[in-house]
Amino acid sequence: MKKTFNAKEFLINYGVILIIILLVAFTSVKSPNFLSQGNLINITLNISARLVIALGIAGCVITAGCDLSAGRMIGLGGCIAGVLLQRADYAGKFFPDMKPMNLLLAVVVVMLITACFGAVTGFFIAFLNVPPFISTLAMMEIVYGLNLIFTNATPLGGYVDSYTALATKRFLMIPLLVWIAIVVAAITWFIFNMTRHGKYMYAIGANPQAAEVAGVPVRLTMVMIYAKAAAMYGLAGFMLGAKSGGASVNLGLGYEMEAIAACTIGGVSVTGGRGKVSSAVIGVCVFEFLKAALQFLGVDANAQWIALGIIIYIAISLDIRKYVAKK
Repeated sequence: MKKTFNAKEFLINYGVILIIILLVAFTSVKSPNFLSQGNLINITLNISARLVIALGIAGCVITAGCDLSAGRMIGLGGCIAGVLLQRADYAGKFFPDMKPMNLLLAVVVVMLITACFGAVTGFFIAFLNVPPFISTLAMMEIVYGLNLIFTNATPLGGYVDSYTALATKRFLMIPLLVWIAIVVAAITWFIFNMTRHGKYMYAIGANPQAAEVAGVPVRLTMVMIYAKAAAMYGLAGFMLGAKSGGASVNLGLGYEMEAIAACTIGGVSVTGGRGKVSSAVIGVCVFEFLKAALQFLGVDANAQWIALGIIIYIAISLDIRKYVAKK
């Protein structure tokens, strides 16, 4: 039987995205520079790190969880990367006698350290039944405190050229940071769709009790999900440090909220069990184009937060409505 088009269902599923597409179209007419090459490059650079964050958080949201520690993990990752990649001749070098680390080795170190914190978060959620909201809130405070002690709340800078070049150099006209985000998205798609871990993740999100009865290692999978997410936050901090040419403990502050909102706008359900890599990609793109459009339209910077909050409310409400309708 041929399925008929349901306009109401279509608007519920894609209404927020359609509104923002119309806003972008209106902005491009009002301000032709909005879709200029330079502005589009800036938007894609903003999307790159935020997409990596959203892809990490997506796994947590698919299991009906969340991760409030993401922003502070990003700050920790950015600060660790900054310490490891300062120039030898920089006057304010954090470790004066340490040579700059190899770029690839530095990012591995950053991701491993943040992954360890994520694994601790996952352990409390999986083995001690601490709600994700509380466990990640506690880790957020712990990571922030440790980062303050580690850096003595001192901003970092003076990076080696090979690190900052990630934000300025291009390959096939595309910035290297964007290529990193593309590779991470491709790997995440493979994990979500082609591995046993991905199948376990969706099963846990749909019904953790049924998944455990079916033989899914629920606890171990949850630990891996939060460790993997934290590793991606560390990578995002590494990327943001390269983009800004510096880092501080407040790098990434509040980014976890934007990432959760972006996932929800794109179609990752907060009720668990549903969501794709494309959902995170769409959501992050929509969110970043929305912010850029509001700036080009001259909307007051403070009022922009109100607009973003309203979008989050609408997206979450529509997601819950879809869940209730299916029940």
